Amino acid sequence: GWVMVLTLSIVWGGSFIFARVAVLEIPPLSLVFLRVAIAAIILNAILFLRPTNHVHTGAMWKNFTIMGIVNNIIPFGLIFYGQLEIGAGLAAIVNAMTPIWTVLFAHFYTDDEKISTLKGIGVSLGFVGVAVLIGGEAMSGLSGSLLGQLSILAATISYGVAAVFGRRFAKVPAIESARGQLTMSSLLIIPLVLIIDQPWQLSLPSGAAIASTLALAIVCTAWAYLLFFKILAEAGALNVMIVTFLIPPSAIIMGILILGESL
Repeated sequence: GWVMVLTLSIVWGGSFIFARVAVLEIPPLSLVFLRVAIAAIILNAILFLRPTNHVHTGAMWKNFTIMGIVNNIIPFGLIFYGQLEIGAGLAAIVNAMTPIWTVLFAHFYTDDEKISTLKGIGVSLGFVGVAVLIGGEAMSGLSGSLLGQLSILAATISYGVAAVFGRRFAKVPAIESARGQLTMSSLLIIPLVLIIDQPWQLSLPSGAAIASTLALAIVCTAWAYLLFFKILAEAGALNVMIVTFLIPPSAIIMGILILGESL
C-alpha cells in the first residue's frame, strides 16, 4: 500500500509540471477535456479487450457522474486555471491542503473514519508543514497570485469531497471506477469547452505542450487513477489523500530541474 502511495505521489507531482507546460498554450477547460477524454478512451479500450464482467446499475452511473464532476472537472479546471498564475511547486504545496478537508468531511460523513487524537495531531502537523513550505514571504505577496492560489485551494475542497464520496466504489474494480468517472466527465465537459474555449479558433500547440498533455492523460490520469481507486478501496479515504502531503517534494524538485523554478 505504501509503495502505491509513494508511486502515486511521484506521478501526481509530475502532473503539476506537465500542466504548467501545457496550460500556457491550451486553455484550462480544453486541457481538462483532453486529459480526461484521452484517459477515458484508453481505459474503455482496455475494458473492451479485457472485460471485468462487473454490471453497472443506473445508480452507479449517477455516482460516476458525480465523481467525475467533483474529482475531475472542478478540481482539474481550478488547478489548471491556478497554474496560469503560479508555478508547479507552489501549486503542489497549496494542493497539499486536500487531506485537511478529507479528514473533516470523513469525520462528519462516515462512520469509521472519525478524527482520533493521533489522526488530528498528524494532520495538524501536516498543515503546519504546508504553512512552513509556503513561508511568510509568499503569504505577504499574495496579491500577485492570490487568485491562482485560491483557485487551487478551492480544488482541494472538491478533492476532499471526492475522497469521501468515492468510498462507495470500494467493491467496484479500480479500472471500472476510473473508467466510469472519466467517461462521464469527458461527456459533461464537452458543451463547456465548445461554448467557452471555442477550440476551432485555437492555434496548434507546440510539441512540448502536446507531449505534456499526453503525459497528463496517460500516466497522470489513466494509470494514476487505477492506483488511486485501489488504494482507496484498501486503505480508506484519509490514507489515500495523504498522498498529497508527499506530492510537494517531488513537484518542487522537478520544477527546479525541469522548469527552472527557484526554491
